[in-house]
Amino acid sequence: MDKIIIAVDLGHFKAYKVTKNELESPRIQLIESYDSVEAHGKLSDKLTDTSGRFGMGGGKNGAATGYGEPHNMELEMEKKTAKLIAKDINSIIKKEGSPKWYLAASKMINSQILNNLEAGVKAKLDKNITSDLTKIGKSDIMKHFNY
Repeated sequence: MDKIIIAVDLGHFKAYKVTKNELESPRIQLIESYDSVEAHGKLSDKLTDTSGRFGMGGGKNGAATGYGEPHNMELEMEKKTAKLIAKDINSIIKKEGSPKWYLAASKMINSQILNNLEAGVKAKLDKNITSDLTKIGKSDIMKHFNY
């Protein structure tokens, strides 16, 4: 029976297909992988010099103005990335038709991904690990899911 393992964090997405025949050891094959450009780098590098960012004026000695500051920009970008990841997971699980799948997502975004999954896809989730396994080898990933 084939199973899908998906390992994600804010910057990386990896989907593996695990095939196990009766007389063979399980085989793992990378079926999807990408790095998110949006998740890399500093927030200040992604923003332009918009109104209020470096403004001077008002107040004593030309104190910086405070309008237009992106207070929750990082949180919003995290939510947007989690939605995109969930969308990709929905697509892969439907396309592969696997009856069960596993998820390894960093603690920071795990619950956000789960909240954005379609009900049918979420129902097939067999094991969920709150760890970032995107930077480890295939055989190590399989150990985390008892293969």
